[in-house]
Order: sequence, then structure tokens, then C-alpha cells
Amino acid sequence: MTTSNPKKVLIVEDEADIARLVKIYLEKEGFRTLHANTGGEGLRLTRSEHPDMIVLDLMLPEMDGLELCKKVRSAPETALLPIIMLTAKSEESDTIVGLELGADDYISKPFSPKGLVARVKALFRRLERANDTKHTSYSYGPLIMDLSRHEVIVEGKEVTLTAKEFGLLEHLLRNPGRVLTRDVLLNAVWGYDYFGTTRTVDVHIRRLKQKLPLLNEAIVSVKSLGYKLSDLIPNK
Repeated sequence: MTTSNPKKVLIVEDEADIARLVKIYLEKEGFRTLHANTGGEGLRLTRSEHPDMIVLDLMLPEMDGLELCKKVRSAPETALLPIIMLTAKSEESDTIVGLELGADDYISKPFSPKGLVARVKALFRRLERANDTKHTSYSYGPLIMDLSRHEVIVEGKEVTLTAKEFGLLEHLLRNPGRVLTRDVLLNAVWGYDYFGTTRTVDVHIRRLKQKLPLLNEAIVSVKSLGYKLSDLIPNK
């Protein structure tokens, strides 16, 4: 990777040896790194240093990784910040909770440092593709969204959406698998000067599902946070 504008990765890990190892391998690949020993310090650095990604341990003093992940996702300015969880826990439920709270990926301890670096690089590449402004269309199963024509086609038939419904669907399609808080969706679709309530998002999600039944199961409500579009694309 190029180092002209290196990505900044925040490592939130209380085990010094692991943090040092991750730091060495990331910096060897040209990344800049920051380190926090506690969840609270991790949250403060996230807000003050604006990292490009967080590598987050699950078991932390002061504030655990799940709580930190939730706080990061609930703030509009950090809601889309990519997060990779490190966990020594073997329980599948903890991993599921972390992913539902918006973690983009997870790695179980013990792990290969080279494997972690590969995951970091892959996630950055995926996000760069998702944010590519050259996109003129998106597809999701039988659904095709044509941005240039401002059309949504399902199995050859056009579905009429309002401007806000169209913008909401576009934002979900741009970020598959990621939890998008109601505040983030309001800011993205309605704008920062919108003074309505977050219930507006719920109403428009409901209307989207009514007009596009294939999204009934695909758009998942994440309790107390917002919504995400499932990575599991429907067959029909």
C-alpha cells in the first residue's frame, strides 16, 4: 500500500504484548497506529484522533468492546467507522452480538498477525469500493437501482419510490451488512438541517418494505440502534 496518506488504525487492547505485535505488523505495512489500553480511552481517542479503523478487543477494562462498539455506532460522526473485533471468547453469542452492534469483521485469539493485517487491508479495499462515487447502479437479488435514471427495477418492472425512499434505499445498498443508526440515515437522506424525529426513518423503512416485499427480511432492525441490509441476498 502507498504511504503518501497512510490510514490511521486505533488498536484498543489491554494486553501489552498483543497490542505491540499488532502495532509492529500494521506499521510494517505502512499504516499509522494509535493505542488505547481501556475502552474508555479508546472512545476518547476515537473522538479526538479520528482514526480510519478500530481494531477492538472484546474484553477490556473500564468499558468492554461491545459497549464501545455500540457507542461508536450510535454517534453520527463515527457510525460508519470500520471495526474489527479481537476476541478470546469462544461463545458464538458474543460474536453475533458484536456483529449486530455493527462490527465489520472479527478475529478469534490466538490469531496470526499477518492474517490480521490481511483482514485490515481487505476491509479497507471493500469500503473503498463501496464509497466509489463512480457507481451508477446497484443490484440486490432481482432488484436493480439505476442512479442515473433514478429508477428501481424488480424483475423487469419499475417500482415508484419517493425521493426520500430512493435515498434511503441507496444508502442501504451502499453499505450492505453494516448497522446504520437512525441519526446517520437522517443525516444522509434528510440532511443535517432536518429537525424531525428518528421515527421518520422507521416510517420510510416500513414503506420501502411495503413497496419492495423482497426487503421484508433483508432489512434487519437492530434493537435500539437502527437498520442494516443483510449480506444474504434473497434468491427471488
